[in-house]
Amino acid sequence: MILAFLAETAVPGAEAAFPPFETWHMPSQLFWLAVLFTALYLALSRYILPKMSDTIEKRANRVASDLDEAARLNNQATEAQKALELRLAQARAKARDTAEKAREKTEAELASETARVDADLAKKLETADARISKLRADAMTNVEQIAVDTADAMIARFGVRASPADLRKAVSAALEQA
Repeated sequence: MILAFLAETAVPGAEAAFPPFETWHMPSQLFWLAVLFTALYLALSRYILPKMSDTIEKRANRVASDLDEAARLNNQATEAQKALELRLAQARAKARDTAEKAREKTEAELASETARVDADLAKKLETADARISKLRADAMTNVEQIAVDTADAMIARFGVRASPADLRKAVSAALEQA
């Protein structure tokens, strides 16, 4: 409408208006517009849009199948991880049991070795105690004899003589008091 108005209000004496704006061209332009629009609509609806919808549908199906595959693989990975954790827990338990058995065996060996060494030491201590007792008894008899000899020598310096029985009796009494 605006174009028709512009074409009619052209300045008199001026050249003719732009040909597409002339009103006598309008019916043919509308005809060709309808023909081209129909042809374009038919081409789009019959060929292009079905191919596009097929492509979109295939893409959607592929995305869905890929998501399903990803979910399946995720489930498999989760199951594998659980199985791995279970095997790790079993291995840890077995390692603890093995370590406990080794510790118990080592403690038993240590206890038996300690008992053997203690028995050996006890035997050596008994032998040493018996030897020390014998040496002490021998030393005491020697000490008594030495004390008797010393007492005899001391009183002999003073010019006094005593019998060995009396000297032993006096030394024994002195040793008992000490």
